[in-house]
Amino acid sequence: MMEIIHQSHIDRELESLIERIYPPRVCIDNDSCEDCTVVKVDSANKDGILLEMVQVLTDLDLVISKSFISSDGGWFMDVFHVTDSFGNKLIDESLMLHIQKALCASRRGEISREKQANGWKEQENVDVWGKKTAVELTGTDGPGLLSEISAVLVELSCNVTSAIAWTHNDRAACIIHVEDASTSEPISDPIRLAHVERHLECVLEAHGEKRSVRLNTLSAGRTHTERRLHQLMYADRDYQRCRACEGESGGEHKKGCDGTHVWIGRCEERGYWVVNVRSRDRPKLLFDTLCVLTDMNYVVFHAAISSIAPMAHQEYFVRHKASSTLLRESERQKLTLCLIAAVERRVSHGLRIDIKTGNRVGLMWDVTRVFRENGLWISRVEIGTRGDKAEGSFYVTDSSGEEVNPKIVELVRREAGGSIVAVHKSPCRMSKASSSNSPREQKRGIEAAHGFSIGSMIWSQLERLSGGFGSIRSS
Repeated sequence: MMEIIHQSHIDRELESLIERIYPPRVCIDNDSCEDCTVVKVDSANKDGILLEMVQVLTDLDLVISKSFISSDGGWFMDVFHVTDSFGNKLIDESLMLHIQKALCASRRGEISREKQANGWKEQENVDVWGKKTAVELTGTDGPGLLSEISAVLVELSCNVTSAIAWTHNDRAACIIHVEDASTSEPISDPIRLAHVERHLECVLEAHGEKRSVRLNTLSAGRTHTERRLHQLMYADRDYQRCRACEGESGGEHKKGCDGTHVWIGRCEERGYWVVNVRSRDRPKLLFDTLCVLTDMNYVVFHAAISSIAPMAHQEYFVRHKASSTLLRESERQKLTLCLIAAVERRVSHGLRIDIKTGNRVGLMWDVTRVFRENGLWISRVEIGTRGDKAEGSFYVTDSSGEEVNPKIVELVRREAGGSIVAVHKSPCRMSKASSSNSPREQKRGIEAAHGFSIGSMIWSQLERLSGGFGSIRSS
């Protein structure tokens, strides 16, 4: 019997020709559903198009509560049910026009020209800080790790302009953008870069033998930071065996396991593998799952994603680019563990501390030093700068397993200055609040949990285009 082999490569010129003949169609509909905006996309199919489109939506902090995907053959059809991060429909005309153009690759040049006309710098991605030196690190997680890294950077006259760090299964990965503290320019001298790299390797080596440090200078928009974090943790093999998640009898859930479950079956008739993922719902869940499927060379042909708070269910019909079958049980097991890891990496526990203060050299060191001196463990970080202001979120836990003393907030405020809001982090921030609450209570709860995000930076810049945009519904 002849096996179905998927051949994903299409010549770029042919791909461009198909798009010109059959341009993408994007419809943004606020009438079909009472509680969400429906974004419909019809387009010629191409490798990676699904992840690109989900990335566009999640980079703007939009919550995808439901999606239907079909891309078998040469055409891609998708429906996204989205809201903003507060659970509201999309009503900003400039935002809807931006989404429409961003989802159409052939029209992205128009966005660039409009940005330039309004004084924007080009930014095709989540990177909104311009050209910077990127520091990528992976290593063994431990209390004080980020504080020690920050101290080394300050000592070497490197100013942190943004940082995102995740921890999972005793592993840590972070991407830190730095600049020369005296000139505010990227660090491009190879000798100095090598010097910084050696010092950071010493810090990571003190926490564990397995580590990786890489420094390079990137232009804005070159690398999607969160996807890169997934790649770093995947390469670091942060996925570990969890017997309970794999359904083994007598299996105990390991520490930090949030009950994510993955089942992989076979659709013999069409040669698909059927992948089911059930987990707690949260923002960017679809993006995280697609990152690992894409990076492991699986192509999604059909999918259905839905969430009924507090749980989400994802079903994918996939094939591997190189083969129509998972040849060995070990490969199926690896895919299972990698999907679980992709879901868990962004699930943070403990006390969330949001800061908003004046930007200065050594700010991250001052804040992380407070956590280290008080025996706290940083599980996740997202911080960035906007002009002379710094905004970010730190998730901290007590290494002994006890609840974090709320007095730590005042200590952080003294070191950082500015304003601070502490939020007790639930297991996941839901895309929809619990049905036991009224809509008004749900909205208040979402707003209380809503802190700094890179998407909010992009939203603030979109407001500068509002005056020049007209009404848009479909194209």
